[in-house]
Amino acid sequence: MESVSFDKLLKFLRKIPSIDDSIGHGAEKDYWWVKFSIDIDHPLAWNVVQELGHALNYLSIEERLPTIFKPMSPPPYMNGGPRDYLSWVIECESEDFTPDDTAEWLEGRLPQPVDKIKKWKTF
Repeated sequence: MESVSFDKLLKFLRKIPSIDDSIGHGAEKDYWWVKFSIDIDHPLAWNVVQELGHALNYLSIEERLPTIFKPMSPPPYMNGGPRDYLSWVIECESEDFTPDDTAEWLEGRLPQPVDKIKKWKTF
């Protein structure tokens, strides 16, 4: 995968309530990823996980995106709990679906504007 721009996706993710500003990213051949932490003590943390999981993994059963949103963790018994060591990753194994495409996809499906807490439904 040639030079991949992450600017739009990183800017968008940083606006989402509960997502920490420090976001890692990278790309190799046909694969790109972003990795970030979610403040699990934030009142919208699990709403954010649910929204991202829905939009990136299962929005349409017939037309699945090439993205996967999932948790990542080193061995808890060697490190510590989720407040310090649980992170989340968005992965994509398609050259045709770029980080910019992902940002646009999320912008169209998450609460708008995404950084306004009152726009997020809490159940």
